[in-house]
Amino acid sequence: MFKFSEISDKCVKCGKCIQVCTIHNINSDEVTSPRGFLDLLGAYERGELNLDKNAKNIFESCFLCTNCVDVCPNSLRVDTAIENVRKDLANKYGIAWYKKAFFWLLRYRKIMDFCAKMGYVFQSCAFKIKESTMTPRFSLPMVKKERLFPTAKGKSFLNSHEEFIDNGGEKTIGIFIGCMGNYAYTSIGESLLKIARELKLNVHLMKKQACCGAPAYFTGDFATVEVLAKRNIEYFESLRDKIDAIIIPEATCSAMVKVDYEHFFHDNDEWRERAKEISKKIFLATEYLEKETNLAQILASKGKRLESVTYHDACHARKMQGVYKEPRKLLAQNYDIVEMSDPNECCGFGGVTMQAEKYHLSRAAGQRKAAMVNDTNVKFVSAECSACKMQISNALHIHGSNVKFENPIDLIAANL
Repeated sequence: MFKFSEISDKCVKCGKCIQVCTIHNINSDEVTSPRGFLDLLGAYERGELNLDKNAKNIFESCFLCTNCVDVCPNSLRVDTAIENVRKDLANKYGIAWYKKAFFWLLRYRKIMDFCAKMGYVFQSCAFKIKESTMTPRFSLPMVKKERLFPTAKGKSFLNSHEEFIDNGGEKTIGIFIGCMGNYAYTSIGESLLKIARELKLNVHLMKKQACCGAPAYFTGDFATVEVLAKRNIEYFESLRDKIDAIIIPEATCSAMVKVDYEHFFHDNDEWRERAKEISKKIFLATEYLEKETNLAQILASKGKRLESVTYHDACHARKMQGVYKEPRKLLAQNYDIVEMSDPNECCGFGGVTMQAEKYHLSRAAGQRKAAMVNDTNVKFVSAECSACKMQISNALHIHGSNVKFENPIDLIAANL
């Protein structure tokens, strides 16, 4: 049983969180602010608040950006508390059919592979395709007519290569690619393989990896999270002696595996300790490449390009893992870095519920970020997160901007 009072009672109401809260910046409502959430969560534990439809609407309005945790003098895990109350909401009200279907698919890689192939075959029926992006012909949950989506690929990244790639090196890295990188933004994985060849790092693609479980975790489907988390932990343990590190080019996936698995198993000592032990081998890709290899020196030898880049700090990279200097250092070897007014502000992806049922809030946050990006007058905006890529690309599309979003791994590989 999660003890909400352990977090809510420690809030001193200093108000630092309100200044950086993504939802509060949009609606300026004290109720949907970090200290508002905590007050309500304390009341819920004391039996003074029923989880009615109004409470459901409030708790599902949080973007889980962790800005509040980042600035809180007590580092209170507001995000973890909200994730746990969403579990109670899911138990009481159920989960929408399309979310249930999606989370069920996340448990079964082979069925996901098949569905991705069918999506590739039939995507032109529902979407207008232009280059590597597509816009919907009609509206459904998460599918709004103005939306920009990545095209599905005919073959997933994991199914495009042998499991072990020998680059003649002394070290072997495991790659946890993430669902978006596996089925949509497959260039990220290809770029990572290119970098590994240059660095003479052997690669293990870890083909039995499961989804990290983040979409289900943020929605309150803890049964799915438990299945996926245990499956991944057991699999990673089986590879412990075969790989030197597991690198993940996706901030949300990396934060989920490295940080949130431990939070999820807060009341299970055995699995919490196993998650903590596995986390020692987990690195966000740019973190590992900058700290553990000579990639920066190799890139420096290639010289500067004419293009400039602005960098968006994905919430799950900077605030949850402290990774923000590393991608900038690598990119700065070849590109001019132009900082936007607030690179740390959440782009507004917010998870499946935010995208499907509260898109107006996600859209508003995205437009704030798109304006910042556009003001830099750069060619590329970059972040090590496919959720950010999808959100910011859509925001720039609506904004009418010509700035292109690229994962830093793709930009780095382009210089090798």
